[in-house]
Amino acid sequence: MTINNQELHQLISTIKTLRGKNGCPWDIRQTSKTLVKHLKSECNELIEAIEKEDHENICEESGDLLYLILMLTEINSEQSRYQLKDVICEVNSKLIRRHPHVFQGTPYENEEQLKEQWLKIKSQEKNK
Repeated sequence: MTINNQELHQLISTIKTLRGKNGCPWDIRQTSKTLVKHLKSECNELIEAIEKEDHENICEESGDLLYLILMLTEINSEQSRYQLKDVICEVNSKLIRRHPHVFQGTPYENEEQLKEQWLKIKSQEKNK
């Protein structure tokens, strides 16, 4: 997976412009709650494209979902709740915690054991 930092910054800049003073009225009025129906719709469209193995559409729908995730993050950043770096750091930390067999060399025998390990770690995280 190769991405140019400039490409990501350009997309974020586009979203900020859409939500800015002279931006798009639709984008400006969006909130976390108003995006829920769009997130559901785009997830369903992505799933449908995956099931059809329509790779061109998978790319497009992935982009639509990425846009909504970044929009959601921008809305929450504007309200000083969290920023994109927080989202990225959180998911990265979670992936490392939940894959000790990869990042800590924890031995395992089969995929069922890995699933049990994943669920145990997830349960421990939720109980904190």
